[in-house]
Amino acid sequence: MYKLQVKSRSRSELIEITGLVRDVLTKHPIKDGLCMVFVPHTTAGITINENADPDVKSDILLGLERMASQKEFRHVEGNSDAHLKASLMGSSQLVLVENGALVLGTWQGIYLAEFDGPRSRTIIIKLLANLREDN
Repeated sequence: MYKLQVKSRSRSELIEITGLVRDVLTKHPIKDGLCMVFVPHTTAGITINENADPDVKSDILLGLERMASQKEFRHVEGNSDAHLKASLMGSSQLVLVENGALVLGTWQGIYLAEFDGPRSRTIIIKLLANLREDN
């Protein structure tokens, strides 16, 4: 298990972490298997989406804000919208590893979804190697 720290700069943002995940895989290679990317926070998530057009990130954040604004919730900390958005995103993603590389589509990237920043977030990566020879 590998732990990384990522700092967000604003209350809501999508931070691409694909390179950080690839760095872990490079330093601790497996040929074939799975890579679990997990965030142990209740107001942040992990998602996979387009990494070519930055407008996609903005549109995702705008859409989530339209679904759950910061207003009219009971939670006294004032971040119920962040909890809701994190639940919608999910706290982990499972990515295939083949021939030592992440299996992602041409335009896909892995993102930390921050909804209660700015703050430092822990990302946990677990690599699971395929032990069978007959893939």
